[in-house]
Amino acid sequence: MAPSATTHAPDGRQNGDLYRDYNDDRNASSEDTLYTTSNGVPMPHPYEVQRVGENGPLLLQDFHLVDLLSHFDRERIPERVVHAKGGGAHGYYQTTDPLDDLCMADIFQAGKKCPITVRFSTVGGESGSHDCARDPRGFSVKFRTDEGNWDVVANNTPVFFLRDPAKFPLFIHTQKRDPATHLTHADDSTMFWDYLSQNPESVHQVMILMGDRGIPENWRKMHGYYGHTTKLVNKKGEWVYAQIHFKSKQGTGFITQEDSNNYSPDAHQKDLYNAIENGDFPGWDVKVQTMTPKEAEDLWENQKINVFDLTHVWPQSQFPLRKVGEFFLNENVKNYFAEIEQIAFNPAHNPPGIEPSADPVLQSRLFSYPDTHRHRIGVNYQQLPVNAPRVPYRLANFQRDGNMAFYNQGSRPPYLSSIQPTQFRERTLDLDRTHGHFSGKAITFLSEIREEDFNAPRALWEKVFDDGAKERFVKNVSGHMSTCRKEEIIKRQITIFRHVSEDLASRLEKATGVKGYDTIANLTFNGTHNGFANDKSKKYANGQVPVKVGSSVAENNGAPRAGTHEEYYKK
Repeated sequence: MAPSATTHAPDGRQNGDLYRDYNDDRNASSEDTLYTTSNGVPMPHPYEVQRVGENGPLLLQDFHLVDLLSHFDRERIPERVVHAKGGGAHGYYQTTDPLDDLCMADIFQAGKKCPITVRFSTVGGESGSHDCARDPRGFSVKFRTDEGNWDVVANNTPVFFLRDPAKFPLFIHTQKRDPATHLTHADDSTMFWDYLSQNPESVHQVMILMGDRGIPENWRKMHGYYGHTTKLVNKKGEWVYAQIHFKSKQGTGFITQEDSNNYSPDAHQKDLYNAIENGDFPGWDVKVQTMTPKEAEDLWENQKINVFDLTHVWPQSQFPLRKVGEFFLNENVKNYFAEIEQIAFNPAHNPPGIEPSADPVLQSRLFSYPDTHRHRIGVNYQQLPVNAPRVPYRLANFQRDGNMAFYNQGSRPPYLSSIQPTQFRERTLDLDRTHGHFSGKAITFLSEIREEDFNAPRALWEKVFDDGAKERFVKNVSGHMSTCRKEEIIKRQITIFRHVSEDLASRLEKATGVKGYDTIANLTFNGTHNGFANDKSKKYANGQVPVKVGSSVAENNGAPRAGTHEEYYKK
């Protein structure tokens, strides 16, 4: 049975009555309220003002008006720097196929349920941008488990444009408005293609983005992928690498660039809201791929697939999907700002038994996400009802004060006290074993483009795209490139596509009227080392040869090579 309409919010048992007050306020109708100022003083009418006579100036003592205007001036908080446009709903998750052989997390025990909130979004656009933009979609889920919140901050594609974490802010800048023209890449794609043509590891995501999967029909008909490799740890301290998938029970659907013009700017938000209002509750299966540490090493040694690389995917033929559970969205939000705009997802939010891997982009997100929430919402953002954990014990820590500290933990000591000792739960895991063994010198690292990075993009073109899909891909790319102001950028990008397929490059040359270069080996990239270069002067990113090559270009390109997990198997 689905949870009741308000179970997504904490019930007050762990902190205080404000949560109950929040739910009461959330569900109250206007007929049950009395109009007041912010300090609770009743007012006869919201439009009245105090002034000198019938035609004189206003009075500064009119607190009602000053209160109204000053709050209005501060209604907006900074929009998300990425994933600004979005919507979501509440629902519930339940475990249908227990995973306790691989993971000790309580939520994966047979029959366990928990309330959830899901937020869907585009990546690059502002909060008022079009739902049907050709853009990846965010697909984030907050699982409110009995052991704390578990946030899966996913997308609707299994890969991303980059694998070097320091590139992320700069890449996102290229997805925003041009600093001079203030145009988006729909009207001026120069920055967009300039970045991609200098960072060719992006080609896998570009093949997906510019293909038929680039614009989902709606949020209900799209899958979700965590993309990052995570780790599942069982009660014995044994762990495996894992990929998390959300598979839509509605199937998938996509629309063409031309059809997208027939959709309203908020089409996806409207579709989800109306479906839930009509009792058509969308659902997704939660599935995982898993591999042992030794299998991860072998995958690199034999197939050059890097489990720490956000541009690579795991072959499902070798690592099949295993169903764990399912979730459904059965409740629309009652206040978008409180329940969706203020929701804050964090990939560092993991219950016991789920841990991050050494994926460098994931590692950087562990810091960046909570940091941006503290900037955007405030240091006490986790006290907001939509973000607060829902656990069967009273929360305690030594975090105090800061803006909007609703729960400041009373008079309890803000330190580890012997007078009023806090209770603790003993750790049952050997962290040396579960965290892995890493030993080495501090190095500078930047990835290198290599042959293995083109295997998946080439498979898409040659084995997945049919003739119609290929035609639409070329049309989408050439159409988007038509607003690029620098021909050199187009030449470089076509050269990257040439290494995917000569057929693809030839079609794009015909469509754009621009001839690409003969080979990627003759290019120098400013953002990536060129593993194809025959001339050392073209090998290193931005043409700057490192003092010590080994400290910048690694033979394993950041992958777990043979012997990486040797210490794990000794124990």
